[in-house]
Amino acid sequence: MAGRLPRAKRSLGQNFLVDGNVQRKIVRSLGAESGDAVVEIGPGPGALTDHLVGNVGRLVLIELDTALAEALRREHGERPGVEVWQEDVLEVDLPARVVEWDRAKVVGNIPYNITTPILFHLLRRPRPAEILLMVQREVADRIVAGAGGNGYGALSVGVQAVADPELLFGVPRRAFHPSPNVDSAIVRITPHAPPRLTEREEARLRRLTRAAFQWRRKQMQKTLRDHPDLGLPREVVDRIGEGTDLTRRPETFAPAELLELSRELS
Repeated sequence: MAGRLPRAKRSLGQNFLVDGNVQRKIVRSLGAESGDAVVEIGPGPGALTDHLVGNVGRLVLIELDTALAEALRREHGERPGVEVWQEDVLEVDLPARVVEWDRAKVVGNIPYNITTPILFHLLRRPRPAEILLMVQREVADRIVAGAGGNGYGALSVGVQAVADPELLFGVPRRAFHPSPNVDSAIVRITPHAPPRLTEREEARLRRLTRAAFQWRRKQMQKTLRDHPDLGLPREVVDRIGEGTDLTRRPETFAPAELLELSRELS
């Protein structure tokens, strides 16, 4: 089906991957085997689907576009182990509907305007075994950025606290139709298994990280003391400051340091 491209819908952020070499490279990077369950987000006209059908144990295709979902059903719906869900992935309870979700692999060329919501939807507990996504290159750089690096922020911490991200390779604009106005990249995100943090620790870290990077130009001590989501008494901030330099700005704190700080706040 990938050879018969429909008109891309700007409202759905559609840019179809048409470069066969890139398609095959993505599927090889996923490393899915015959017994694996794979969930593909936004399969569109089937650029990756055509390389996955018949090569994995179960293939779930989640496509919001009604016409594309119907075309996928006509082409692949009768194949053993293939399911087509015409749904918004952000509204799908994946752990409840994908058997052995914690062993499943997720792949997708997702709309860039909702990359972050999709990513954090996938990283809610319980998590899949692997996530391989096509994202805007700038977003990929932010996901893998280290403390003090360009792009390091709440997204970096949110992902790295619960998973190991890796930028695999860039994808040129000419690999798509229509060509996007941004560069793209493939990023692999491997959730920690078992999780290294408790659910309460993750919630506390999210609260601290969100507040800190909302006020990223301020010293951490001011954020702890004055941010409306934190608002700690001065004596508590002073006590924490005895062991941690709180005159630093948020972007200088590595995820592990923010985690320790969030534990102290509890």
